[in-house]
Amino acid sequence: MKQSEGKWFRFRHILAFGMMALLLGGCSEKKATVQAIEPTREAMCALDGMLLLDYPGPKGQIVYKNGEREFYCDTVELLSIYLRPEQKKAIRAIFTQDMGKTDWNEPRDHWIDATKAYYVQGSDLHGSMGPTFATFANKKDAEAFIKQHGGKLLRFEEITIDMVDLRGRAKHDNAM
Repeated sequence: MKQSEGKWFRFRHILAFGMMALLLGGCSEKKATVQAIEPTREAMCALDGMLLLDYPGPKGQIVYKNGEREFYCDTVELLSIYLRPEQKKAIRAIFTQDMGKTDWNEPRDHWIDATKAYYVQGSDLHGSMGPTFATFANKKDAEAFIKQHGGKLLRFEEITIDMVDLRGRAKHDNAM
């Protein structure tokens, strides 16, 4: 083998090894996780423009794959947007608040993955626009809430678009 052929042979092997290392490195790379953020005092509901922090009950937020984030002043609005058949934006994450750890009247922090939450439908407590879903990180807290406030326990996948119909919701808003 000529000296120039030997250099070419080594170069190809080094190049092939480098490409394999890049490919394998890319396979083990973890995607950055998306975190919920606490809304500011000025944060408005993406659906109706209401100030989030002016109302009781669990809030929601959706993070889209393009990085855009939208807030919702209650879980019915959040779930309505998420479950809408005409929803076109690719969703990266959906969050709500753990009402087992935060105050119903002034919920702050304690954001949880909405797809893993326990939901209580039909309690005697209302959100920004009337009846809403109470949300919890664990079943025990949801069951304790039901004993005190009534309602039915559901998982995320059990909630249907019919349960989050927004028609006529404004009649429940005492602030308008």
